[in-house]
Amino acid sequence: MSSALPLRRKAIFFLYRTVQSVALPVVLLWFLIRCARNPNYFGTFGERFGGLPASWQKTTPGAIWLHAVSVGEALAALPLVEELGRVTPGAPVFVSVSTLAGRETAESKLAGLAAGVFYAPFDFVWAVRRVLRRIRPSVVVVMETEIWPNLYREAKRLGCGLVVVNGRISDRALPEYRRHAWLFGSVLGLCDRILAQSDEMRRRFVEAGAPPGLVETAGNLKYDFQPRALPADSPVLRFIAADSSRPVWIAASTSADDRIEEEDAVIEAQKALTGWRLIVAPRKPDRFERVARKFVDSGLRFTRRSKTEDPGADVLLLDSIGELGGVFAHGDVVFMGGTLADRGGHNVLEPAIFGKPVIAGPHLENFRDIEAQFQARDALARIEAGAELGAAVLRVSRDPELGRRGQEAAETQRGATARTASVIGALYNSRFPFERRAQPWWALMWLFSKLWQAGSAIDRKRQRARARALPVPVVSIGNITAGGTGKTPVTLEIVRAFANEKPGVLTRVHGRLTNEIVLAPTGTESFHPGLTGDEAQLYLRQGRVPLGIGADRYETGIRLLSVSPVRLFFLDDGFQHLRLRRNFDLVLIDALHPFGGGHLLPQGRLREPLEGLGRAGAFVITRSDDAPNVSAIEAKLRLFNPSAPVFRSRVKPRQWVGPHGEVFEPEAFRGRRCIAFCGLGNHRSFWRTLDQLSVDTEHRFDFRDHHRYAPSELRRLARYAMDHGIDTLVTTAKDSVNLGTEYEQQLRPLQLYWLEIGVEIENGAELIELIRSRTFQSPEPL
Repeated sequence: MSSALPLRRKAIFFLYRTVQSVALPVVLLWFLIRCARNPNYFGTFGERFGGLPASWQKTTPGAIWLHAVSVGEALAALPLVEELGRVTPGAPVFVSVSTLAGRETAESKLAGLAAGVFYAPFDFVWAVRRVLRRIRPSVVVVMETEIWPNLYREAKRLGCGLVVVNGRISDRALPEYRRHAWLFGSVLGLCDRILAQSDEMRRRFVEAGAPPGLVETAGNLKYDFQPRALPADSPVLRFIAADSSRPVWIAASTSADDRIEEEDAVIEAQKALTGWRLIVAPRKPDRFERVARKFVDSGLRFTRRSKTEDPGADVLLLDSIGELGGVFAHGDVVFMGGTLADRGGHNVLEPAIFGKPVIAGPHLENFRDIEAQFQARDALARIEAGAELGAAVLRVSRDPELGRRGQEAAETQRGATARTASVIGALYNSRFPFERRAQPWWALMWLFSKLWQAGSAIDRKRQRARARALPVPVVSIGNITAGGTGKTPVTLEIVRAFANEKPGVLTRVHGRLTNEIVLAPTGTESFHPGLTGDEAQLYLRQGRVPLGIGADRYETGIRLLSVSPVRLFFLDDGFQHLRLRRNFDLVLIDALHPFGGGHLLPQGRLREPLEGLGRAGAFVITRSDDAPNVSAIEAKLRLFNPSAPVFRSRVKPRQWVGPHGEVFEPEAFRGRRCIAFCGLGNHRSFWRTLDQLSVDTEHRFDFRDHHRYAPSELRRLARYAMDHGIDTLVTTAKDSVNLGTEYEQQLRPLQLYWLEIGVEIENGAELIELIRSRTFQSPEPL
C-alpha cells in the first residue's frame, strides 16, 4: 500500500464526518418526514442511532454481524446463517436490515437462527460504535453493495474481520462507482475480502477502486435458495384448494416505474386467461392498497390474503412479506415482476428451483449472470411488453421442458453459500477484536494508559538489570492482564503433577494485612487469612506444598529454602516479576477476556504491551469451553509468539464443601434455589459454572476481587435470602477464606456451601513434560 493512500483515506474520512455533522439536522428532518408518512418508522428511531437492547450485550467478542439490507438480501441470508451455524458453532449471528419489510422478513425467516434482528444504524461514527460495543462482533459481513464508510472503518479499527458477500454493482450504479473510484476505493480497501457474484461483478468492483487482490468470484447466494413449504393453515392453501382443478399462475414481485405499473398488464392478462386463477404479489408493501383498488376496479373476482373473504375468487392478492417463496410450489406458471417496469429485474431463481416455467420482461440488468445462464440453456421465456403476457402464460404452460431446463440452470450454480461461509469462518477464526469505550472516558483513559506504558517500561528495564537467580529452577505461572484468569486452580493442578520433584510456591498475594514475609514450610493451614491472603489459603488447603509469601520473591525463596528441601519453585503471578530469573514462563490467557480489551491499564486491562507475550514458553487458554472463538485467540497469540505451544483448559467442579467439612458431589445442588455471591477478578466464570451445574440462583451478587466480607454485608445477604424464601447460599472456595471467623453466626439460620474447582488441561501430560524438559534439562535461568 502506498504511503499516500492512508493519508488520502484520512482526508476522505475527515471530510465525510464533517459533512455528516453539518447534515445531521437534515437527516433528522428527513427521518421525521418518513415517520409522518409511515408511523411505523417511529419504532425504528432508537436502533437507527445505535440503541440496541441491553440484553444483547456480549461479554466477550465472538459474534457475527450480518447486514442484509432488505427482503431479497434477508431471504438470501437464510441459508448463509444456517451454514454459519455449522462452520462457526456457538457464534451468535446478529442480522441488521434497512427497511421495514426487510425487518419483517428477517424476523420471520431467521427466527431461531439469528441471535437478534435490528435496524442498521445511520452511518454516524458514534451510532456505529454503539452497535459494535453492544454486540462485539469478530466479523462484520455486508451483503451486496452496502458501502458505509464509518461502519467499515470502525470495524477495522477494532480489529474485526470485514467481508462483502454476494457482491454486485448494478448497471445503473456502475458509472457513478467508476467516476468516484478514488472515494470508493479508499473504503473498499478496508475489506479483508470481497466475494462477488460473478466474474463480471468482480471486474466492476475493481473498476470501482477495490484492490484486485481482495476481490474474488464466489457465486450468487440466491442460487442456494432453500424452498420453504407454506404452513398447513396458510390462507394461500385454502385459496388453491377452493378450486384445485383450475391452473394457477403467479405474478411475483410486481413493480412500477414512471411509465407503467405492472399490475395493469397482469389484470389484462388475467381477463384473457379463461379458466385460470391468479396469485399476485406486489414487491413493496406500501403498494398493497393501491394494487387492491386496481383489482376492485377491474371487475375480477378478487380477495386478499390478509382477509381471504372469498377463497373461491379468481384472484388472490398476496399482501404479506416473506411468504412468496413457499407459494411458487403451488403455481403452474410464474411471471417475474420488475422486468416490464424499468427496475432492473428481480430474481428468477426461486421459481426456477421449483421447476416452474418462468416469464420475464426485457429488464434483468441487476441479474446479468443469472440471465446469461438461463438464456444459454433456453430456460427463460421473454416478452417485450405487457400486452404479450397473457399469450406467454398459455404458451409456456404447454412447454413442460422449460421448467425443467430452468431448474437445471439453477441447480448447476449452487454452492456459493458453502464457499462464502468458509471465507467468513476463516476470518472468524483469525480475528479477535479490541474494545473501545465511549467518549469522553476513552480520551481520558488514553492519556493515563500512555503514562502507564512509559512507567511500566522503565520498571521492567530496571527489574531486568537487577534480576537474581535462585539456586533451584523456577517456573513462572502468570498472565498479561489484570483480573482473574483462573490462575490459582491451574497452578494447583501443575504443582500436583510435580509432587515427586518436591515443589514449592512463591507468591506475593494481594489483600494481606501485612508486608512481612510469611513461610509455611509444611503446607499447614494454621495461618490467619489476614497474613496470607485468600489465594495463599487455597495453596495451604489444597496444595499441601511449602509456601513462601512476600513481595521480594528472591528473598522469600532463599528463606523458604533454609527451612524446606524445595527442588523446584513455582512463581505465582510472576510474568511481570522480572527481578527473579526463571527457567520457564507459562502464560495463562482467559478465553472470556484474553487481551484486556487490547489496551493498557487503565484504558484496558493489559499490564504490558502484547509484545511481551514473546517471552512465554507456553500458553494455557483457560475457560476455553466458555468462548466460541478460541481459534481466534490462538491466531492472535501466534502474531506475537509463533513458537510457544498453546494448550486449552476448562473448569472442572470438584466438590461442594460445607462449613464443617461436609463434602458433596458437584451435581448435589442441581435445581436447588440458592443465592450466589463471589468476589473474583472474573465473576462471570463462577456464574457460568453454576449454570452448567443447573443451580437455580434466585440472585447473584458480585463483589470486587479479594473482597473481605463485613458482618453487615453477610447479614444483608442472609436477610435478602430469607425474604425470598431461600435457605442456602453458595460461593467460591476463594471467597470462603474472606468470610471471617463468625460468618456462621451472621448467616444463621442459612446454610453456606462453597465450590472447590479444578481444571482439566487438554494434552496436560504434554505440557508437564515440556515444563520438566525446559526446567531440569536446561537449568540455566532466563
